[in-house]
Amino acid sequence: MIADSLFAPVVSTTAFEETLERLSTAIKLGLLEPGARLPPERELCEQLGIARSTLRQALTALVQSGHLVALRGRAGGTFVADPPPALQPRPESLLSWRETCDTRVAVELGVAVLAAERASADDVERLRALVAAMAEDVEDFGLYRQADVRFHIGLAEATGSPALVAAMTETQGAMGDLFAHIAHPPEVLAWANAQHGRLVDCLRRRDGAVAVRTMQDHLRGSEHVLAGLLP
Repeated sequence: MIADSLFAPVVSTTAFEETLERLSTAIKLGLLEPGARLPPERELCEQLGIARSTLRQALTALVQSGHLVALRGRAGGTFVADPPPALQPRPESLLSWRETCDTRVAVELGVAVLAAERASADDVERLRALVAAMAEDVEDFGLYRQADVRFHIGLAEATGSPALVAAMTETQGAMGDLFAHIAHPPEVLAWANAQHGRLVDCLRRRDGAVAVRTMQDHLRGSEHVLAGLLP
């Protein structure tokens, strides 16, 4: 049955983003029909194999993006928006979004391991300050994104490689073109920024292996969000 596969356990270190993608994709495909009521939180958590806090973050993000509606009271619950967000034709620039993400993976994983080896104490503090700034800006994507771009380019600068700085700058420009087409719920931004903070800790400890795994989770999470929220 469709419901069995839709609500099969989520097995991922990016459970929040994967849950968001799975639900939003089901809405876009009509597998969850407009006006349909989602199962109760406890039941949904058991089916997906995720913590209630993770589910609530994903549901909140989808309410903020217009995919779901949360109603209080005796007849309340979480419902698919009716009508759901309008589907718009994808601009040509979005047709190769997965290739753009693949290029980002190639650049950012290399930057993560080298930055963990080479970052100075000043680099770490500058990056930590950007994480703090993003934490204050989750309600304003424009400000958040400015700091986000500086953070990722700052990681490249910490490698000491001008070529990687150039590659990261180009990559961030391409990703910005994609991000311009999706909603940016504060829950999604806060989750991503928590990963930024863990990356800074990896640089401070010079832990390249964990830095790479953390960056993989971060990039995979972005792909789930794009897959779920792109029109």
